[in-house]
Amino acid sequence: MLPVPQLDDRHFQEIVDEAKKRIPHYCEEWTDHNVSDPGVTMIELFAWMMDMVLYRVNQVPNLHYIKMLDMFGLKLQPPEPARAPVTFWLSAPQAKTVLLPAGTEIATTQTETEKAIVFTTESDFLVNPPKLEVVMSAVATQQAHQKQFIYHNLRHLTKGGDEIEIYTAVPQVDDCLYFGFSEDLSHHILSLTLDFSSAGGAGIDPTLPPYVWEVAQGRQRDQWVRCDIDMDSTRGFNESGRIQIHLPQMNRRRLNEQTLYWVRARVKGISPLEQRQGMRSYQSTPRLKQALAHARGGTVWARHMQTLTNELLGKSDGTPGQRFRTRLQPVLAREAGEVVRVELGGTPAGRWQEITDFAGSAAADNHYTFDSVSGEIRFGPAIRQRDGMIRRFGAIPPRGANIILQRYRVGGGINGNVDTGAINTLKSGIPFVDRVLNREPARGGLDAETIEQAMMRAPSLIRSRDRAMSSDDFEFLTRQALPAKVGRVRALQARP
Repeated sequence: MLPVPQLDDRHFQEIVDEAKKRIPHYCEEWTDHNVSDPGVTMIELFAWMMDMVLYRVNQVPNLHYIKMLDMFGLKLQPPEPARAPVTFWLSAPQAKTVLLPAGTEIATTQTETEKAIVFTTESDFLVNPPKLEVVMSAVATQQAHQKQFIYHNLRHLTKGGDEIEIYTAVPQVDDCLYFGFSEDLSHHILSLTLDFSSAGGAGIDPTLPPYVWEVAQGRQRDQWVRCDIDMDSTRGFNESGRIQIHLPQMNRRRLNEQTLYWVRARVKGISPLEQRQGMRSYQSTPRLKQALAHARGGTVWARHMQTLTNELLGKSDGTPGQRFRTRLQPVLAREAGEVVRVELGGTPAGRWQEITDFAGSAAADNHYTFDSVSGEIRFGPAIRQRDGMIRRFGAIPPRGANIILQRYRVGGGINGNVDTGAINTLKSGIPFVDRVLNREPARGGLDAETIEQAMMRAPSLIRSRDRAMSSDDFEFLTRQALPAKVGRVRALQARP
């Protein structure tokens, strides 16, 4: 980029010095040039005023540059909202499905010095009561001389009947206890209340049990994903207690002629580091007497944003080129349903569409532009043509019509990149929900683009014009497509 020229690079002291040098030429009898002299005070006053004027003059090249970028269609990029998975805990297990509605607002804790940062859930989430259909054990593949799958009497387990051995007599690595559910429990908090015989699983350190909880993902037999454990009070399956599991995405899997959603407790191999920490293998199998399953909540994605609906921007005066501004800015990129509605006497005056510019708009087209950073909504102008005729670029809202923004979202910025546990406040109550927390940090938030950043981006944008022809174009467009996820891009060219 060429350096921006300074039209006048003089500053306050240089202007004062120059004026003092001219005093003998215009007024020889003025010999006192000290700062205490009233005449020098006047020189400094006017030098200060001139310094401000020169500062504004030197902004002219930048303003011309910005206006040129605007003519090329370059707009400042709006902020990007941070996202985080947020977990909602129920006050108690429910017998019916609980709805966590989309648009639920949660926030960080407000303090005397910091405002609350508001997040909004992206979609509905249904907390389904789990329906346990099958409980079975499976021995490791190296023990193939034994029966691989062993079904257990579910009726006895749910009511508390005879004891069952959940693994082989001396549990081996990859022995598994399976729980099959008919309902999709993806992203649920699964609570298993398990009644074990005391000290049945002998030989282990109860604080370091040698098993992991996993769920089936995909259709391949060996595709299992580990779960996060919120609590485990069974002391390694040696006491009656409760295990609370955060389930990731699940897929229905056919396993031993049963097509269900599977959760399993698998005996794991012990690494040298775990051995040094005190983890030991089972010497005998735990014995289970009862198993009950409940849902204690769910996890849903939330964004750093607030949603506003049916905001009255103003009334149309029937002239071309009208401009209206949202109450809050900057505005996030529009989604479905986030449109301007023009109403005259309570009746919609056509359907209006957001466009990038009015270059291709005809007089009857219901078009408007939306500047995300400033929140300005503009309707089409009327411009005199070379033949003297006035041409309208886009329709004009009828005089007296209400201009209503049906829905829009504000937020975004790096202040939304909060740490784990920071999102902990419900802005509005939800039936049966006790508390909320983000178990992972929020990431992806970016501030709105500054003019200086846009000026640096402009040469690459003009050169590529959103078309990748060279390796530099591929790198530039990739960074533009994923600004919150990509820090550095390198295009590798194939060798001949």
